[in-house]
Amino acid sequence: MKRTMTGFALALVAALALLLGPLDSNASDDFIFGLLMVGPANDHGWSQAHFEAGKEIEKQIPGSKMIYIDKVNPADRPGITIPFLVDDLVSKGAKLIIGNSDDMTDGIREAAMLHPDVKFIHISGDDALSPESPDNLSNLMGRMEYGQMMAGFAAAMTTKTGKIGYLGPLINDETKRLAASCFLGARYAWTNVLKKDPATLSFKVSWIGFWFNIPGVTSDPTQVAKNFFDSGMDVVVSGIDTTEALIVASQKKKEGAAVAAIPYDFKGACDSAPDACLGVPYFNWFPGYSHFINSAKNNSWKKEWLWLGPEWADVNNNMTSSIAYQNGNALSKAARTELATFTKGLGDGSIALFTGPLNFQDKSVFLKKGETATDKQIWNLPQLLEGMEGASK
Repeated sequence: MKRTMTGFALALVAALALLLGPLDSNASDDFIFGLLMVGPANDHGWSQAHFEAGKEIEKQIPGSKMIYIDKVNPADRPGITIPFLVDDLVSKGAKLIIGNSDDMTDGIREAAMLHPDVKFIHISGDDALSPESPDNLSNLMGRMEYGQMMAGFAAAMTTKTGKIGYLGPLINDETKRLAASCFLGARYAWTNVLKKDPATLSFKVSWIGFWFNIPGVTSDPTQVAKNFFDSGMDVVVSGIDTTEALIVASQKKKEGAAVAAIPYDFKGACDSAPDACLGVPYFNWFPGYSHFINSAKNNSWKKEWLWLGPEWADVNNNMTSSIAYQNGNALSKAARTELATFTKGLGDGSIALFTGPLNFQDKSVFLKKGETATDKQIWNLPQLLEGMEGASK
């Protein structure tokens, strides 16, 4: 429907008035950014990590104000499109919009083309690598490969059965490379630290079909975690957005089982069941958010694809490190010491896990002896690796 300029202006003023309250002399300095989250803002995982980064931006960058829409997924908002939600955020004054799920790829691209004066960050696509993509669309992702290597290492240092389960979401290049990273970290601990035969390490991946449980659509992650433990696995590493694996591990532990789990995404995830938690690899979105929001505010924006890693001098520095690992109560003192040494090696390059010889799951060669994978090879990992059990398609 065609709208007059007067009608649009009135609608915009009304929306801003509701959002911001009474106007003041500093209102013109406000920088409103919008956040679209695939899950709830309090999921103790992926979406909460984004939400808390947005709140930190408000504290650290003067004039920044966040507006958000959570539960942006087909189950919670059936039939609602990303461009429709973006229109709503723009009508409320958003000058930059963040979409936090790979599932939003097409919608964010379309919205960026429809709103050329608004800046967009998509997490975790790679549109910005294409010269055909709009100049107002950039990509951001953390190198969680390192975090999952640490998680796999902690799991292997803890397991007594040599059987590790990996609770995976849906199958795509991102989730395959993260599961593979976890496996490589586990294998390194098993063979290089514990000096055990790699053939005696079992690493099984089960995919539920989405980033979190959708009843009637996905497999139930609680049941999958129970199946892992009931089949003899004593450590489960999670790659989904929510904490079911940890909750089940805690329940099993209270029943007398010697089990543990590693949740994912969010620094505070262990709080759900600290007795069973070996730690959590987590994203810190503040460094990436601040980079893009400052560039948008200062008119220095350029289209970028950023894949940010840990600040190796202090991986848990929330101002500078995009990827970190928070030790959990269930991780032994000896394992903590070995994990610190392993993390140092990842940082200084003395430990490089995506180095050949490595084969894919179908026995085809991924990396020859002495060959190191490029970022592109890791980003677009087509299969799980030899030694891993689970589907690659």
